[in-house]
Amino acid sequence: MPSPPDEFITGEFRRALDDRYRLTLPPEFATSIVDEAGQTILAKERSGCLSLWKAADWQARVDDGLSLIREKIRTGRMEQRWTEVQRLGRLLSSRSTDVKLANRSRVLIPEGFREFLGAEKSGDVMVVGAVICVEIWHPEAWLDQLREDMPDFGDLFKQLSG
Repeated sequence: MPSPPDEFITGEFRRALDDRYRLTLPPEFATSIVDEAGQTILAKERSGCLSLWKAADWQARVDDGLSLIREKIRTGRMEQRWTEVQRLGRLLSSRSTDVKLANRSRVLIPEGFREFLGAEKSGDVMVVGAVICVEIWHPEAWLDQLREDMPDFGDLFKQLSG
């Protein structure tokens, strides 16, 4: 299991993609998502939302889950769930990709990922700190998510901190 973050990634910024679908991240966000090897993962989260992770943290999370699934397969506990295993494989195959940060803070959003995000050339996106990763949101999807989540903020904070 990955170690807890030294500092939480928080903040909300409106940014514009350039005409090549590149996004310039706030410097404090950029340094938070590059691991010691200089690698970053871009992942599809939900419709209208992508996330950026330190590659080592992302891989540790994936490896932890896959080792549990491998053990279930090895012990015969997945015999009736092969369709679900295949579905998971398809999602794993298309969910994430390695990306490089140019000039330490600019990331190119690849074609399939910008379609999932609903991003327009030279259009705006919201860049949001999500404690353990950085999220990139289509502005309308971000407002919808806020409207859904904000009423539960107090209870969620109490549950997680209590």
